[in-house]
Amino acid sequence: MARNLNALLISLFGISAAAGTMSAQVRDSSFAALQARGKTAMGVDQYTSTHKFDALEDGGRIELQRDTDDSAGVVQIRQHLREITLAFQSGDFSTPAFVHMQVVPGASVMAAKRDRITYTFSELPRGAEVRIVTTDPEALKAIHCFMAFQRQDHRAEGTDHGAAQHPEGMQHPKNHGGKQRGGEMQPMNHGAMQPGQDAQHPSHHGAMQCGQGTPHLEGGGHPEG
Repeated sequence: MARNLNALLISLFGISAAAGTMSAQVRDSSFAALQARGKTAMGVDQYTSTHKFDALEDGGRIELQRDTDDSAGVVQIRQHLREITLAFQSGDFSTPAFVHMQVVPGASVMAAKRDRITYTFSELPRGAEVRIVTTDPEALKAIHCFMAFQRQDHRAEGTDHGAAQHPEGMQHPKNHGGKQRGGEMQPMNHGAMQPGQDAQHPSHHGAMQCGQGTPHLEGGGHPEG
């Protein structure tokens, strides 16, 4: 009896370990695919570039820089982020949608509220940044959700203004540590998130909840740049 119980426990442990290994392999494979799409969209290797997504009191900031001196890569990054600035200003979030294969939380509200948001491109030593500013409370919530998702999906660095809680497996990416890399924002025109549906009211002290993005179907457009 004891022998049979031990054999059963060993068998269950083996199954659990195998499942854990398979799950880790799936996650690594998914991240590698995201990195590949990021390189297609941005034109630079995502593993040798550093992305940051800051959620700030008045909006957010997207930064992308090469890790080493690379004049051609710097030119490519600046071109990409100039295009992203113009696209976001017009409510077009199709590049992030391509990179993440879904509508990023917050993107639909950011597109709908584009007249209440300003996007400013600036050059950095090895790349560039896009500064995002708004005085609209709903747009601000959406920007914070957008940045939180980007930090997690890219495994990226960045400032988190306030505490964000992401239901259904989108864990709060605080103290994520390592560098990211690659990919930008999300599409419009793919989807069905209404203002207020993908973000709940944040406060300076706490709780912002961001819903999951809408899956992006393939064939819905090609990224710019």
